[in-house]
Amino acid sequence: MKNMTRFAKAAVGSFAVSMALSGVAMAQDYEWPRMLVIATPGTSTGSFASTNGWGPALQKETGTTVRIVPEDSEPMRYKRLTDREDIAIASVSASEMALQAEGVGGYASAKPMPQRILWHHNDTPWGFVVAGDSELQSLEDIGKGGVRVTSGVFSPAIVAAITQALPAFIGLTPEEAQEKIEFVPASSYGENCRSVVEGKSDVAYCSPISSVLSEMEGAPGSIRWLPMDPANKEGWDAYLSHRPMTIPSTISMGVSTAKGVESMTSNFVYAVPVTAEEDFVYNMAKWINESHDSYKGSHALATRMSLEHFRNFLNANPIPVHEGTVKYLREIGSWTEEDDAWNNEAIEKMDAWIAARNAGMKEAMEQGVEMNFENQEYLDILAKHTDGLEPFRSRL
Repeated sequence: MKNMTRFAKAAVGSFAVSMALSGVAMAQDYEWPRMLVIATPGTSTGSFASTNGWGPALQKETGTTVRIVPEDSEPMRYKRLTDREDIAIASVSASEMALQAEGVGGYASAKPMPQRILWHHNDTPWGFVVAGDSELQSLEDIGKGGVRVTSGVFSPAIVAAITQALPAFIGLTPEEAQEKIEFVPASSYGENCRSVVEGKSDVAYCSPISSVLSEMEGAPGSIRWLPMDPANKEGWDAYLSHRPMTIPSTISMGVSTAKGVESMTSNFVYAVPVTAEEDFVYNMAKWINESHDSYKGSHALATRMSLEHFRNFLNANPIPVHEGTVKYLREIGSWTEEDDAWNNEAIEKMDAWIAARNAGMKEAMEQGVEMNFENQEYLDILAKHTDGLEPFRSRL
């Protein structure tokens, strides 16, 4: 009997091992795409550098060929993700995603397509930078007039921050802003930021974590950052009316000149079109979380891709999360019924914006109106269809 018991135990042990191995095999059953193309902002950004940090780890562990494509133009990156579909994932700020859904600025004539969040990329600090020897000591000094401020035309979100939110923060009307501020166009992020050390502009809107800021900090005279006083409630309320996805904060990472400056944070996420397959998104989310230890040291921003940071972001996020990510988060106990409630509301809101914009574009087409974001007649048609829709705003 003792021998039989030993044999029985051995058999049970073998069965358990085989089942465990079977589970591993099942977990690895997903057939990854032959090539995975991920688009980020330009080469001088933290988004590009950090994605290049974890991309090789994904390629090594899954066998998929990972290609990181820098695309400085936000509208073009959006078009490549949603219309051309020659990229699978895009790194984009949540603020930009909101404007893409609402058809603001250059997105007004872009094909409306719902998007979903795959995972959190980073919580990016932003601020207004000037040359070290600039006479400007505060944002309010801009209101005195005769100041050049760079407007990055490659990003509707940056255009909104510069031409609308900034003047509102310092108490200027749109008419006063046009009179007192010279908006200097820049066609790329690098050009946008370098403008202040190259003497082309006085103020630029930049992120202190970008490599181009390290270059600027080392330039003759270095750089300074103009603070945004958190006690200026009226100014912040006005600013957030134009950039509702921004979070007031103290800069704690990036170049040394920016640390400790009162400014703001804008979260970047990895986005996919609503048409992305659930299995693909589920397995991407699972890999990003479960392989975090293998790549978190590849770049400072990679630490911000942890489940903890993603979960904290979700507590204020108003943008829909993809069903594949939801499935994974629910599976590991990091998604609740409360999350279902706000996410379903977010999906309904995005669908409403997309439907309204499609209706507006259909009317413009039927009337022979040119669908161009600079054509006021077309914008008036869109405004008629989107009137009353609530914009996306952080759930603070």
